[in-house]
Amino acid sequence: MRIGEICSRDVVTCKANASALDLARLMRDQHVGTVIVVNDSDGQDVPVGIVTDRDLVIQVLATGVQPDAVTAGDMMKPVCTVLESEVVYDAIWAMRRAGARRMPVVDGTNALFGIVSVDDLSQFLAEELTELSRISPQQRRTESDLFAPTAR
Repeated sequence: MRIGEICSRDVVTCKANASALDLARLMRDQHVGTVIVVNDSDGQDVPVGIVTDRDLVIQVLATGVQPDAVTAGDMMKPVCTVLESEVVYDAIWAMRRAGARRMPVVDGTNALFGIVSVDDLSQFLAEELTELSRISPQQRRTESDLFAPTAR
């Protein structure tokens, strides 16, 4: 399965000049813990960074910095992306290499397509395992039907 089929298409974004206060309000209002920082490139949003609620706590709240004095550009981590056409297992490896729990998904032009999280991947893998677990019972039914004595 391609990552574009399981990623979330609803991505909360901001520009690099958004203040930490703006980010905190955006996260609260949108009920998310991650915002993707984007630049505009030919009318497309291109991901350039990522800011999490943890970043806000560690870099702003815990240091006593005024939230309107720090921008998303100051706090963002560089972002690794995965192509929407890649298979799920390649995305898992990319996230593992990057040490990322969430990763922006981009199309072939590097425009933002969606976001994939560890939760999305866990749900997909759980569904795959459920389907795998259905093989043995079905095999037994097939064998029973195939080799059942016929009444005469």
